[in-house]
Amino acid sequence: MAQMSITDTKYWLKTARTLTDALPYMQKYAGKRFVIKYGGHAMVDKELSDIFARDITLLRQVGILPVVVHGGGPQIGEMLKRLNIQSRFIDGLRVTDAAAMEVVEMVLSGSINKEIVAAINAAGGRAVGISGKDDNLLHAKKTEMTKDGERVDLGLVGEPDKVNPSIIRSLEQAGVIPVIAPVGFGPDGQTYNINADTAAGAIAAAIGASRLLMLTDVPGVLDKSGQLVQQLTAGEVRALAADGTISGGMIPKLETCLSAVESGVEAAVILDGRVPHSMLLEIFTPQGIGTLVTRG
Repeated sequence: MAQMSITDTKYWLKTARTLTDALPYMQKYAGKRFVIKYGGHAMVDKELSDIFARDITLLRQVGILPVVVHGGGPQIGEMLKRLNIQSRFIDGLRVTDAAAMEVVEMVLSGSINKEIVAAINAAGGRAVGISGKDDNLLHAKKTEMTKDGERVDLGLVGEPDKVNPSIIRSLEQAGVIPVIAPVGFGPDGQTYNINADTAAGAIAAAIGASRLLMLTDVPGVLDKSGQLVQQLTAGEVRALAADGTISGGMIPKLETCLSAVESGVEAAVILDGRVPHSMLLEIFTPQGIGTLVTRG
């Protein structure tokens, strides 16, 4: 495997006096599974995507077992636009008919997935791209939504019903990093578009991950004065949601975090994917840079 270069390690000089400061964290997490939900600005910015690939490779080199689950909303939207297929959203979920589903699967399981795999391999890692349909990984059920008292049909939008992680374990044993497109299938064989956050949370729970890392386009959870909240328990999350501190798109992300930690994941973290090396700064420094969510 490729060795960690000076370029890859220069950030340590700013966040830790010596590499020795990070060794306890490397030892603590060696052999642990980390599920990383990858999306947002970090995925479409070339420099950040290259850094992400190097950092994922580094995690595997120091003994952590990373599993990448990626999104691709902007890329899907762009392809639908090019094909003159109109997009419609309800509460942030893309209404997905059969024509749109073909595009979703093509983009997620095809171009995006393979770009991430190629970047990790180019960085010296070993990655393989799969989707939730491979080896029965993600069994899905149709998402049911009620809005204003009426049932809303989102089409082929699903949510994880059952996770079969055997393919992830097989890849790990072979020294390979799984890169997963969040596309699953239902009991009738129908393909479903699954939200990447939700898929990542379900996979993290199924494999007994130590950490679920949610890369976003915000620093983490902010209090009413705009300051980062560094740590939250499940009860504190619910209290902040009740008083309106947490709102909008942060609510479903935190619901995913809560579901994960209440299903056995040690902790979930919401962190800013726009910050170079954000994963490493979270994992290998005492204070971290995101919001850590634990069961309590």
